[in-house]
Amino acid sequence: MNQIIPLLKKYKAVLIGFPLTFIFVKLLQYSKLILIDEKEFFMNTFFLLLYGVVISLMIYTYFKKRGNYLYLLLGLLLLIGVLAFVRLFMQGMTDNPIIILILILFWMGGCYAAFPSFFAKYKIIIWGIYGFSSLYFLYVRLFSGGLEMYLQKKETALSFFILPIPVFFLIWIYEQWKWLQNLKAQKMAAELALLKTQINPHFFFNTLNNLYSLTVQNSEKAPTMILQLSDMMRYTIYEGQKQTVSLLDEIEYLKNYIELQKIRYQKNVEINFSVRQNINIETTQIAPLLFIILLENAFKHGVETLRENAFLTVRLELHQIRNQKEIIFWIENNFDSEENNQNQKKTEQGIGLQNLKRRLELLYPQKYSLEIEKKETIYSAKLKIQIE
Repeated sequence: MNQIIPLLKKYKAVLIGFPLTFIFVKLLQYSKLILIDEKEFFMNTFFLLLYGVVISLMIYTYFKKRGNYLYLLLGLLLLIGVLAFVRLFMQGMTDNPIIILILILFWMGGCYAAFPSFFAKYKIIIWGIYGFSSLYFLYVRLFSGGLEMYLQKKETALSFFILPIPVFFLIWIYEQWKWLQNLKAQKMAAELALLKTQINPHFFFNTLNNLYSLTVQNSEKAPTMILQLSDMMRYTIYEGQKQTVSLLDEIEYLKNYIELQKIRYQKNVEINFSVRQNINIETTQIAPLLFIILLENAFKHGVETLRENAFLTVRLELHQIRNQKEIIFWIENNFDSEENNQNQKKTEQGIGLQNLKRRLELLYPQKYSLEIEKKETIYSAKLKIQIE
């Protein structure tokens, strides 16, 4: 439904166009410019809808562009006047070729007014088809060898005018579908970009504060910390903007994060990070900055809340399952259940997980699972992603 609303807004003139179409057709029928067989219900309905769409788009384009567009509409009205004049004074000629050619010009002008960009894109094809169709019709009508021969070839000649219409209409529908898909893709890209900017920046600020303390103390850890922080910031800013990155680079990013956290907290923490795979990690591509949210939560709501006996276990597995790869990221940590500000931290953690889930829905729809479990003082999260 969200995709249809922009299309309805784009063609809102249809609310004006269809009533005008009905009135316009009735006037033509009353003036005997057209004859309508009341028995042909489906065919009449089809053409009424077709004309309604064209006239609605003409109205929309007029309100959007105005200016010189008014002269085009006046020209189309002039063609209708010429049609009435020819119809009135040349009734004796069967299938008057002048009337048919003026009708072709009228509807081509109407289509140009309604679909200017589409007409401009395919103008060579359109003019070529209808130029050939007009010449063929004139040949059949005037030079085919008399009225009887014309009546035999009449249906074929007129079909060259009618058959291209549904083809061009289907092409137009396809281009509108592409427009909607591009709109959807742009919206998704904008949302993903926004979600990436929401990745917690406090880690970098806290790390810089720790780095300042280490430099004041002339600690030997400061140069190593600067290099690791620089690598992480470069990865976040540049690699984080890409659609996919190497899984190996993502693992190195997580390892750098863990090493920096060890320096930050300056306390004994049992940390285990293992990688298991049966295929090459370097050639495996993954969306960036997915696992870091779970790792940040484990430190912030686990290690940070404990003064001693803190542990953190991280395991990443990569498997080939038939024609697909499966990545499993599993993380487990303990936490202090009596922490005073636990409720506030739960809220912050929930925001991070909502961010992660939304990105997964956009990037890997129906190809991921996220299981979170909490038992007493143990918290675990397991993320599975299937990739091509």
